[in-house]
Amino acid sequence: MLTMAPSSPLTTTVGSPDQRWPWWPVFPFYPYGQRRTLVRELVPDRIWSFEQLHGVWYVAVPIRMTVVKLSQGLMLYAPVAPTKEVLHQLRLLEERHGAISTIVLPTASGLEHKVQVPAMTRAFPAATLWVADGQWSFPVQLPPSWLGFPASRTKVLGRDDFPHSDQFSWIPLGPLELGLGTFLELACLDHASGTLLVTDALVSIPASVPPIYSLDPTPLLFHARDRGSEPLSDTAENRLKGWKRIILFANYFRPTSISVPGLKFILNEVLISDNRVPRSHFGFYPFHWSADWESQADQLIAGCQRQQGFMLAPVLERLVFVRAKDIFIDWLNNLSTYHEINGLIGAHYDAPLPLKSKQFQHYAETLQQRDWAPSEGSWQTLAAIDDNLIRFGVVAE
Repeated sequence: MLTMAPSSPLTTTVGSPDQRWPWWPVFPFYPYGQRRTLVRELVPDRIWSFEQLHGVWYVAVPIRMTVVKLSQGLMLYAPVAPTKEVLHQLRLLEERHGAISTIVLPTASGLEHKVQVPAMTRAFPAATLWVADGQWSFPVQLPPSWLGFPASRTKVLGRDDFPHSDQFSWIPLGPLELGLGTFLELACLDHASGTLLVTDALVSIPASVPPIYSLDPTPLLFHARDRGSEPLSDTAENRLKGWKRIILFANYFRPTSISVPGLKFILNEVLISDNRVPRSHFGFYPFHWSADWESQADQLIAGCQRQQGFMLAPVLERLVFVRAKDIFIDWLNNLSTYHEINGLIGAHYDAPLPLKSKQFQHYAETLQQRDWAPSEGSWQTLAAIDDNLIRFGVVAE
C-alpha cells in the first residue's frame, strides 16, 4: 500500500502564453482565457493533481484533475482545461509512465468538468473516453457527439462496463433525477494506493489558503476588501481574509453576513477610488460584510473538520440532495465497506485528505442526527432557489 506524500509542486510558472484557454467563452467563468495550473504529486510515483481556479465574480475555488498511473499508461479523472502548459506536463508524465489511455468524465451534471473534455480528448486521440451515464445539456438536449464526445471512442460507465476494473472499483452516487437532467457521479477507488477519487459529492475545506492561489491571489485580495475604494493589498492576512469570504460565497451564494449597499454608496466608491483598474473591477464592489462574517466562516471550516475532515457542500445538500437524503446516506455507508481506503482526493478545495473507511459511516451517522437541508440562516438563499425551481416546474417537489 502506498502512502500519501507531502504535496510537491512540479510547476509554478505564471503569465505564459502556454496558459491560454481559447474555449473559455463556452463557459465564461474566471479566470477566463488565462488558466494557470499547479501540478503536484500526491501519492509518490502514482497519483498527480492538476489544479486550476474557476468561479464567478472572483469567487474562484480550486478545481482539480487527478492523474493515476495504470499498470500500463495513465488515466485522467475529471479533466481541467488542457492548456499548452497542462499538455506539456502530461507529456512529461507520459515519458515516465506510458501513454494516456483513459479519460474519465465521472459526472453527468458537472458543467465545470464537462466543458474541458472535448479539447482534452482531441489532445489524446488514442485515449478512450469514459463518461457517466445520463449526460445532459441545457436548454436543449443534444446528442453526445454534439457535446464534443468522439463517437468512435466514447464509452458509458456502467453501461459499457468499467475501465481497468482490475485496478479500480467504481462506486456510483445516483442516478438522481433533477428535472433539468440527471445527477450521477462515480467515485473511483484506486486499490494499489487506497485512494478514493470523488468529483463534487465530498469536499475538504481547509482553514489555510490552498497553494493554487500563490499563482493568482487576485480573487483573495478582491474579496478581502471592505469597500470598493480600497486597493488590492497583497498580505498574508488579506489572503486568508479573502479565502474565508470566498468559501462563504461558494457554499451559500449569499450568506447572512453579507448585504448589498445602496447604489449611491457603490457608485460613490467607484468615483472616489484611485484603484479604477480592471483587476479591481474599477472599484465596483457591491458587498457589505457584517461584523460576524469571520465567525460564520470559521464555523463552516470547523464544521467540516468535525465531520471527519470532509463534508457534502451546502449547495449540493440544499439543491441536489434536498429530497434524497437516503440516497446520499446509503452511498456513504457503501463507501465504508471498502476497508482499504486511506485517502480522499476531491475535484475541489483541498487534497489529499488522509482518512479511514469507517469515517464515512461516522459522517452518515452525524447526518442522520442533524437537520437536513435547512432553510434558515445562511441557507436561506439556497432554499429560495429551490422553492423557485419547484414553483416554475423545473424540478419536482
